[in-house]
Amino acid sequence: MTDDINYQNNPLHGVSLKTLVTELVDHYGYEILFAYLDINSFKNKPSIDSSVKFLKKTEWAREKVEAFYLYQFKNLPRASAEQFELPPRDRIVPENQKPGEPAQLSLEDAERLREKRAKKAAERREGSAGGARSGSGPRQSYPARKSGKDSVSRPKALTSDGVDPWAHWRGKSS
Repeated sequence: MTDDINYQNNPLHGVSLKTLVTELVDHYGYEILFAYLDINSFKNKPSIDSSVKFLKKTEWAREKVEAFYLYQFKNLPRASAEQFELPPRDRIVPENQKPGEPAQLSLEDAERLREKRAKKAAERREGSAGGARSGSGPRQSYPARKSGKDSVSRPKALTSDGVDPWAHWRGKSS
């Protein structure tokens, strides 16, 4: 860390994950957190300890909760595009931005937000369906699974030259 970067203005600086989750749960409750963040540890038998344990293991979920803490609970203005690419704990909050009052959230607002996100995702899928898809090659369809342990058939993933890269792992040579 260099001396010219001041992380101390970031509300996450020096705040443990347990303290962060406790503050969010005390203010919003598990139901609102699940509605906005869609993280199952806030829905299925929620507790501070189980949520913290999950968040410590799962980077994407931890970053989602930390961003929620910054922009909903601490009510900071949205980060610049450059800062938004960084994990929330690494973002530099300008000196003139101070935390505000927590945003007032409701289950109805969460549902509207979820519908808006689903609509945008559908538009992105439709827009990319006509153009080039990311990834290589055509989409592979898999046969339906049959019941029974021995009857499961798995397709071979072949490279462009017809070689099965997983043959050694499967114990087969092709």
